[in-house]
Amino acid sequence: MSTTPTDHQSAFIAHRRALLGAAYRVLGTVADSEDAVQETWLRWQEVDLATVRDPRAYLLSAVTRTALNIVRTRDRRREEYIGPWLPEPVSTDVATDPGRAAEVADEVSLALLVVLESLSPLERAAFVLREVFALPYPEVASALERSEAAVRQLVRRARTHVHERAPRHPADEATHRALTTAFLEAAEGRTPLEEMVAVLSPEVVLTTDAGGRAKAALRPVRGVGKVLPFIAGVLAKPEVEALSWAIHEVNGRPALVGFEGARIDCVVWVEADGGAVTRIDMIRNPEKLGAIRL
Repeated sequence: MSTTPTDHQSAFIAHRRALLGAAYRVLGTVADSEDAVQETWLRWQEVDLATVRDPRAYLLSAVTRTALNIVRTRDRRREEYIGPWLPEPVSTDVATDPGRAAEVADEVSLALLVVLESLSPLERAAFVLREVFALPYPEVASALERSEAAVRQLVRRARTHVHERAPRHPADEATHRALTTAFLEAAEGRTPLEEMVAVLSPEVVLTTDAGGRAKAALRPVRGVGKVLPFIAGVLAKPEVEALSWAIHEVNGRPALVGFEGARIDCVVWVEADGGAVTRIDMIRNPEKLGAIRL
């Protein structure tokens, strides 16, 4: 039975959201993820559909291989990146950009992306294909060009690492919003910064990503005794004092967005365990703020 371009297009559109989600989990940036999906589409048009048993598995395998190739190219650039690297946040307010929200980030928390980034690229790809999209191990092995035994080991290591890094008592939506609001009130000077000690874990870690494009710490700041003075120093800077702040939904959770006039200066999000903030992540690199649509 012959196929037509429409057959290719229909099959691809049916799975595009999953493809973009897979690429975003592996790559952590929207533009690279969209490039991976576009390249997969171009190659898909040349495929004989009669030879494809499961289009979803085929396409997920293809986009993941493409994403891994992008990772290898990008790693050379990352060696020259100034300071810590954090994943790119995406607005998920339906009113601002419903298509992007539905396709990319609504189910992909920034906290998970930070953990996935700490895996090796192969571990990350294996985890995404198996644990997120439930591809059978033989399909994952074929996609990654590894033996099934090797893939099982990759998934096992990745699963263990993700479990170890996950909060023991994750904050529910109401707690997460309350903690984000507490930071908003502190940033606006409505709450004394010293009172934030009550909501910070003693081992809290603050990571700032500016890529050399704005002022930021070049290494993670660890421990409440160092994090709180660092935040106080940042908030006292004239360029930060001039910012206005608001809470917006980013990657499906409330986050703090700082504005300089109409320009977005930064995005700040927190992760909590048992009601105490364990991570504070801030992005000030303007190249990573393009997917924040407000």
